[in-house]
Amino acid sequence: MDATSLATFRTLGDINKTVSQATSLDEALKGCLQIIQSNLHAEMAVIWYYDAEGDKRLHPEFWVAPNDLTSVSHAVGEGAVGRAYQTQAAVRSLWFESSPDPVTQEDFVGVEIRSAICAPFSSYQVDYGVVQVINKEGGERFTDDDADVIEIMSMLVAQAVTENEGRFETWKHGDTIMEIRGVTREFQNGDTVAKILRGVNMDVYEGEFLVLLGESGCGKSTLLNIIGGMDKASSGTFSYMGRDLSHASQAELTDYRRHNIGFIFQSYNLMPNLTAYQNLALIADLVDDPMPIDEALKSVGLEARAKSYPSRLSGGQQQRVSIARALVKRPKVILADEPTAALDYTTSIEVLETLAKVIEQGTTLVMVTHNEEIARMANRVIRLRNGQLHEVTVNRYPVQPTDLVW
Repeated sequence: MDATSLATFRTLGDINKTVSQATSLDEALKGCLQIIQSNLHAEMAVIWYYDAEGDKRLHPEFWVAPNDLTSVSHAVGEGAVGRAYQTQAAVRSLWFESSPDPVTQEDFVGVEIRSAICAPFSSYQVDYGVVQVINKEGGERFTDDDADVIEIMSMLVAQAVTENEGRFETWKHGDTIMEIRGVTREFQNGDTVAKILRGVNMDVYEGEFLVLLGESGCGKSTLLNIIGGMDKASSGTFSYMGRDLSHASQAELTDYRRHNIGFIFQSYNLMPNLTAYQNLALIADLVDDPMPIDEALKSVGLEARAKSYPSRLSGGQQQRVSIARALVKRPKVILADEPTAALDYTTSIEVLETLAKVIEQGTTLVMVTHNEEIARMANRVIRLRNGQLHEVTVNRYPVQPTDLVW
C-alpha cells in the first residue's frame, strides 16, 4: 500500500470512528468535516444540508471558513453546490484557469477561490446535501485523488446522518440586525503593532443566542466591544439595523449604547454603595421607556432583595442584578462577556437559566465564553482563531442549562 492509499485508509477509519462514537447528528457531521478539512489540507470546508421540508434550498450547517455563511443558500442546480446536489455527482473544479464559479465566489467575499470540490452525500433513499472543500493550503491544487477521497468521505457522512437522526429541519434565523465586514483592530504598543482582529466578516440575527468561542487573545472581547460601541475598528465596517456606525462620533456611539445595547460583565460592575433597586434606577433614568424596576428584578427572581446592597448578595445574585440592569433598558441586544467565569457550577446554571428566559422573550444575546459546554445552548457558535472567524456551527437543537455538565 503506497503512502497516499495508507493516508486515505487512515482517514476513512477516523471518520468511521467519529460516526460510531457520535452522540448526535451535529457531533457526527462536525467531526466528519473537521477530519475532511484537516486531512485534505483544505483552507475552507462546508457541509450544505438540503431543507426538504422548508424552502427546498441547500443551507450551510457547519463550516470552517473566514466568512459567515449563515444567510447563504443555494437552489438546486445553482452554483457548484447546487449542481452537485442536482446531479448527485461530484463537481471537480480542481483548478480555476479563469474566474471561479460566480456563485461560489459570492459566498466567500474577499477570498480568492483557486480550487474546489463539491460532493453529494446521500443514502439509498434520501439525498441529504453536499460536502464542499475550497483552496488547498500552500497554494496547491486539489487532485483527482483528493476528489475520490472526498466522494468516499461523503458516503460516510451520509452514513452518519442515516445512523443518527435522519433528516432534520434547518434553523430559521431572524432578520439581520448587525453586519460586520472586514473589521480589523490594531493597537500601537511603542514600535510594535498588535493585530487583534484581522478581517472579521459576520452577521448577528434578531432573537438569536450567539456564542463567541476561542482561546485568550483571539479577539473575542475586542469584537464584543466594537459591536457594543465601546471601541472602534481600525478598518472595515460595522452597521446596526442598517445604520453604519463605522465612523460614528463618541456622542453617536453613546446614544447607540444607551438605547439599544445591554451589557453583562464578568465582574458584575455594580455600584457598591447603591441597593439592587438603586443600581437599576441609575440605568433606567438614562432611557426614555425603561422597564419598571420591580418587574426587572422579578424577572431574575430577586424582587425580595431590592433593598440589598451588593455586599449582602452572593456572586450569582449580583450577576442576576446585572442581568436585570441590562433588561431595564429594554435593549434589542444584550452583550455578555464571560458572565459565569467567576461563578461555581450551581450558580452558573442559575444565571444561565435566567439568560435563557431573556432569550425566550426575543432579545438577542451575544456571549463571549471560554466554556465549550455553554455553547451547546446557543443557536450559533462562532469560533475565532488569530483574529478571524475559523469555525461556525448552527445548533438546530440547543439544550437547556440544566443539561450542561462541566
